[in-house]
Formats: sequence, structure tokens, C-alpha cells
Amino acid sequence: MLNSEAISAAICHIVKNYIAHLLNVKVPLILGIWGGKGQGKSFQTELVFQAMGIEPVIMSAGELESERAGEPGKLIRERYRTASQVVQNKGKMSCLMINDIDAGLGRFGNTQMTVNNQIVVGTLMNLSDNPTRVSIGQDWRESDVIKRVPIIVTGNDFSTIYAPLIRDGRMDKFYWQPNLEDIVNIVNRMYEKDGISRDEVISIVNTFPNQALDFYGALRSRTYDRSISKWIDDIGGVESLGHRLLKQTKDEKLPVFTPPKQTVEALLESGYSLLREQQLIMETKLSKEYMKNIDD
Repeated sequence: MLNSEAISAAICHIVKNYIAHLLNVKVPLILGIWGGKGQGKSFQTELVFQAMGIEPVIMSAGELESERAGEPGKLIRERYRTASQVVQNKGKMSCLMINDIDAGLGRFGNTQMTVNNQIVVGTLMNLSDNPTRVSIGQDWRESDVIKRVPIIVTGNDFSTIYAPLIRDGRMDKFYWQPNLEDIVNIVNRMYEKDGISRDEVISIVNTFPNQALDFYGALRSRTYDRSISKWIDDIGGVESLGHRLLKQTKDEKLPVFTPPKQTVEALLESGYSLLREQQLIMETKLSKEYMKNIDD
């Protein structure tokens, strides 16, 4: 079960954009979902896409910079047109999604905006104002009108983004801060195929409170480590890894990897291990020790 407010915000935004021509109001093209790190913003949005049968076109913040001026802005316009073509050619709903947009466009401390930052911001502002007329460099044609599709962006801190881009009218904004029930619901969704009951999920969440949602995903991943170590031994040990993983022949198949059976005990053990690593990072601060030695 997803957070009702998050569902309503995403679904309402998508529907508004698909019926914008029927509404006598200004409909923002962009929905910005923002909040703390690792809180499941992208995960929840992808579940909404699955539930609505949407085929999204997805970008990351890493694509918003390039050594070639203008390339990221052009890429956004191309991806937006691709999403529009999904609607026109496949008859499926689509949207453009940009993950962690503030990592690519945000200004932190004394960082400077690059030419590409400015072009990307200008491109997104122009798309918001003219969502059906999108040029990617071809000759301008009056008849080149495309289907409007919504844009959804995620981020941690939208105050770092150029203010005119996030103003009301261009971007709807939703602050995603899951409460305990939301966290239990999402973690339960993560573990439902592992046979972990909801009561057991509640016990895990209560054992590790105040953790971001990605922590509970990392628990599951960590439980695989022991099984992977055994599998490495089964294929001949570390010395055989390169040959067996990359150069096996048709007659030389890898042993079947058997995923570990998830138990509450194994997940708790993984959680305590992750907690120790978190504490070690916070307490050790090797970079400060290194700088102190240099000063000496």
C-alpha cells in the first residue's frame, strides 16, 4: 500500500496534464517530489507508474552536464519528444522523469552555474511554457505539434534550484516525508515476496528507527553476501573467478546461484552490521586525521 498523499499528488498531476486542453486553468507541466535522502521518492513514483500502466522515459542528474555546450538541453528535448511518441505510437501513457535534479542543477556554497546548467534550466522553463512545441534543432515547422506529457522530477533540496523554474505555474511541488506507517507499508512491499510478515517488518523497523528507507533495502542485499561467498567457492574460488565469469564455454556452465531464504534473524544481523559501519564512518573521520598530519 502506497502513501495516499504521494499517490494523489502523482496521479493528479499526470491526469491534469493529459486533460489540460479540457481545463480552463493553467496546469503546471512539472511535478517536483522532494525530501530527505533515501526516503523512497523514486521507488514510490515507479510503483505509481506500474499501477497506472505508464511507460516513463527516465533521466538522471548525471546527464545534465556535458563537455559540449547545449548537449544536455538538447537531450532533455529529445527525451521529452520520445515520451510524446510513446503516447502517439504505442497508445500508452508516458512521462519524462528526471531523478535527483538538484544534484545536477542545484547551487551549493560557492559553486558556479555552467552554461549547460543555464541551458537546461531554460529548456525546462520553455517546455513548461510551450509543452507541445519542442524543437531539437530541425527546421521549424508550424505543423510540428506534439502530444503534451507530464514531467516528474525528484530531489532533496529544491531551494538550491533557480527560483523561476520552480515557481507556481511551472512546477507543482510535493514534500515527501514518510511517517512510520508509510515506512512500514513500503518495507512490507519490499519484503512481501520473501515471506516476511507485516508484524515481522514492524519489528525490524522498530529495531532500527530513524533510518532512511534505503537502509531497509540494504539489509536484504547484505543477506546475500554469505550465499555469494559460498557460490564463489563452488565455482573454484577466487583464482577461477575471471575465467568462470567471463570466459565460460557452452559446455562449462556456472553453478546455479540459490538465493538465501530471508529470515528476521538474518535481516537483523545485517542491520547491526550496517549500523556499525555508519557509526565507524561518523566517529573515525580519517580525512581530518590526514589533514592534521599534513599540517604537522
